Amino acid sequence: MKLHIHGQNLSITEAMLQKTEKKLSFLDKFILVDEDTTANVQVRVEPNILKVEITILTKVGLLRAEVKHADYYAAIDLAIDKLEDQLRRMKTRLSRRHREKLSKAFVETEEAVASSEPKAKLVKTKTVVAETMSLDEAIMRMEMLGHSFFIYTDEEHKDIAVVYKRLDGDYGLLEAQRV
Repeated sequence: MKLHIHGQNLSITEAMLQKTEKKLSFLDKFILVDEDTTANVQVRVEPNILKVEITILTKVGLLRAEVKHADYYAAIDLAIDKLEDQLRRMKTRLSRRHREKLSKAFVETEEAVASSEPKAKLVKTKTVVAETMSLDEAIMRMEMLGHSFFIYTDEEHKDIAVVYKRLDGDYGLLEAQRV
């Protein structure tokens, strides 16, 4: 992981840099972080207090912690605790989803319900880059973003696929085939 640390109205000492690197090294054990992940640490001096902001953009989502404390080292410890808590919540949220439910959702077929409402008009067009990843990664990204569907390129079949959240809480998968 790359570390960028900036001080506003404060010069960052070598000891502060080493402490921050050491504390952020705990992220290496999580799958969300790789060598291209960048951690931005902003340290500001406010009247009688330091404000430490840590922002990490992972492949799944954004991790952010903001702490105000009189001591820099204590502030870093508190910010790291907040980041660890966020990671635990992400992991718990994803582990609650049972993979058996996903496989059952593939077997089930849904009947299309024809709506009697008039057709809606197109008001927005958005281009999406379908990154190559596994189904589990796509589900994890969808959950972390809080979306109801996610478009990606399946690394096994190399085709565009859409994973979506069903109303019953399970997942569905739409696979595109070239003709």
